[in-house]
Amino acid sequence: MPTTTLHWLSEADDHLRTEIHAVVHDVVAAGGAVGYHEPPTHERISTWLDTVLKQVREGDAAFAVALVDGVVRAVGLWRRGSTAVFQHRAEIQQIMAHPSARGLGLGKLVMEGLIANAREQAVEILSLGVRGNNHGAIELYESLGFRECGRMPNAIAVGTERWDDVWMYLPLGYPEGTSLNGAAAGGLGGSPRRGA
Repeated sequence: MPTTTLHWLSEADDHLRTEIHAVVHDVVAAGGAVGYHEPPTHERISTWLDTVLKQVREGDAAFAVALVDGVVRAVGLWRRGSTAVFQHRAEIQQIMAHPSARGLGLGKLVMEGLIANAREQAVEILSLGVRGNNHGAIELYESLGFRECGRMPNAIAVGTERWDDVWMYLPLGYPEGTSLNGAAAGGLGGSPRRGA
């Protein structure tokens, strides 16, 4: 049985960048729904990593890699909202496992790690987007407590194919004394209904 471990990155040397690129490249080449139309270049992934790891060092993201016998075989991250009113929530992105490592539970390992890490960093709500035809991923997310909160029909374009864009969320808890107002009328930014 292979040995799997989860590691958190704030820096990535050339070796790690090459292994991470191999995961993304091969997932996309195998038809994975991870946001690329064609396998990205090493340079493109390296530039993306620079951006993400800078956010990690600033406390606005976390980047996890799952190793199988010492080799990166899965990745995933969360990123905090970019404006003050969204700093308490984060979006999970780029969850993927190398095709050769499917069936080892790496997606679940990465997701569970990201959820625990976000909770430790006082993130209150996690969200993620998933392609509507990715039923296995949706089932995984649901098993971890995520629930669908929106769906835009046929909003993801892959060539001439269109797929639903499904949004899911997971509340992680609110600080004591937080007032949960939902859609109640009043308060800052509120406005009355027109014509009522």
